[in-house]
Amino acid sequence: MIFSERTVLGKTGLTVGRIGVSSSYGAPASVYEEAFERGCNYFTLGTFIKGSSREMVKSIQEILKRGKRGELVLALNSYAHSPGLTELFFKSRLNKLGVGYADILNLGYFMKRPRQNIIDGALRMREKGLVNHIGMMSHNRKLFPELHKEGIFDLFHLRYNAAHRGAETEVFPKLKGPMRPGLVSYTATRWGQLINPKKTPPGEKTPEATDCYRFVLSNPSVDVCMMGVKNRSQLDENLKILDMGPMNEEDIAWMRRVGDHIYLK
Repeated sequence: MIFSERTVLGKTGLTVGRIGVSSSYGAPASVYEEAFERGCNYFTLGTFIKGSSREMVKSIQEILKRGKRGELVLALNSYAHSPGLTELFFKSRLNKLGVGYADILNLGYFMKRPRQNIIDGALRMREKGLVNHIGMMSHNRKLFPELHKEGIFDLFHLRYNAAHRGAETEVFPKLKGPMRPGLVSYTATRWGQLINPKKTPPGEKTPEATDCYRFVLSNPSVDVCMMGVKNRSQLDENLKILDMGPMNEEDIAWMRRVGDHIYLK
């Protein structure tokens, strides 16, 4: 299987490309539109409007003009810690985009279970038709299996890369079966450290961004690996992965060696 083949985002039932697109790196709208046309249909941006997300807003508006809302999986990330502000910012973002609903509301970053009023507020938003699925972002990996037992969250965003591999034992084996939540990973390059030659251990080849994405997606538990790009050349380079498949054992071992060195430093 090559990574250009789409998959189902866990129990959400949403069909998604294996590479997701984040608004955080300020690429021009045309770059996001190109990513969408090349199969990257999972878009995330914050509910609070800021400069780095305006270009993605433009790209989504253009995608809507083309009549492709049904192909776009729109996830809005909320960092508000009150239900009132969560809904207020959420509606503001929907209005700015010109859509009536988002596919996903991601709550984050919580290091422990969100307060019940936050969860209840998100559920009310789903009842109102503002959002179809509720997800959560956290660095606390052990939290995800516990939350999964409650059956509230449809997907989780978690940190996973060659240096941060705790999810392999603390999350992935515990989220299995037909009703498993969707799993979306972020920080594939560990904030650029995995592709920095100065961080590479002696005698090892420095990974490229495509190696980092490929390492993440080689784990069958990961549905989507998030990507951040600043320009078209970065997009073209990163999307080379779409014609690739999972890494072999030798390459995975190499990435683990590099990751261990960086983590221990």
